[in-house]
Amino acid sequence: MSSEDKPEDSIDSQIEASLADLGETKPSQSNDSEDGGKKFVKGTIVGVAGKDIFVELGPRQQGVIGAREFDTLPAVGEVLEFSIVGEDDDLILLSRGAAREESSWRDMEVGNMVKAKVVGQNTGGLELKVGPLAAFMPASHVALQHVEDLSQFIGQTLNAEVLELDRGRKRILLSRREILKQQAEAQSADARQGIGPGQVVNGKITKIESFGAFVEIRPGVEGLLHVSNISRTRVQDANDVLTVGQDVQVKILEITEGGKRIGLGIKQLLPDPWDEVAERFPPESVVSGQVTRTATFGAFVQIMEGIEGLVHISQLGLERGRPVSDVAKIGQELKVRVQSIDREQERISLSRLDRRGSVIGTTDEAEDSLLDEIVGKDENHGGGTNLGDLLRRALGD
Repeated sequence: MSSEDKPEDSIDSQIEASLADLGETKPSQSNDSEDGGKKFVKGTIVGVAGKDIFVELGPRQQGVIGAREFDTLPAVGEVLEFSIVGEDDDLILLSRGAAREESSWRDMEVGNMVKAKVVGQNTGGLELKVGPLAAFMPASHVALQHVEDLSQFIGQTLNAEVLELDRGRKRILLSRREILKQQAEAQSADARQGIGPGQVVNGKITKIESFGAFVEIRPGVEGLLHVSNISRTRVQDANDVLTVGQDVQVKILEITEGGKRIGLGIKQLLPDPWDEVAERFPPESVVSGQVTRTATFGAFVQIMEGIEGLVHISQLGLERGRPVSDVAKIGQELKVRVQSIDREQERISLSRLDRRGSVIGTTDEAEDSLLDEIVGKDENHGGGTNLGDLLRRALGD
């Protein structure tokens, strides 16, 4: 077991609190007199008479044990381990409980996989029996997710891993979480068989975050539908357009990390508006659009559904130091001219036009302004003018 799989230090305090009412169990005694002098022997079952089972222990040595100590009666000839608890006439009185416990402790090691029966629960976790041995499973190790009602496990037999072992204090700590995790990964790996990039599958949305939605495409197999892959139009928050439980059709875009990360898309199944951009908006074409967002470097203008172009700040006619929002507010209609289209990068460069249709910041705009000024002066002086005068004055200036 790696260091990452070991329980945190905080579990110790949880165990202490959870087992406080259970009391301490004294260590079992072994063959050594320093452990209490209890002696363990092996014997062969030689017969059953009523409630007594007779055991051959050696030459001219026979023992007896009550049948009640067995869940099922042992077969004649079966060799078992017993503890000696006394003598009655020529028979040695035997017991299985202490011997079974001692044998179980000898076989118990950290990392062992065991079957444990749940016999009780408390606020900290589950109380279990591994054969004759008492064990404890912290609530955080019962399942992959938090379990509100632990009583549902009472009476069940669980597969578990020995997480910690303290023979001196007769304490066994079990975990079920890692086993469930491995099972889930194995099931998920089986479920991922046969799926690959490019496939179109049906799924159900299980969870939504602002950055995207998690979609279950097979039992136990989820992929991420990133917010940028939901629609051809810009989506700021996945919660605005999707709901938990919604059925969706998605395209598998990529599978990474051995199948653990699956990227999904919806917009890839929709018609791509960029396929008609070059034909509809050739360079120098003039179009009206709506400002969808602004940045320090310019304004983005939507010229058709799902298609935005950038009007760089240098094309907005702003004086130095003024914010973009002074001339381009979100929702505002702007008249723009297409400067260039980069189909591969899906970028359109736009320029803002003045009221006469001239590009802001160009000589065309300057000449238009001059004509406006001349016409305004002549109108103020009440004098007449004609086109020839206007042109001569403009060219002369």
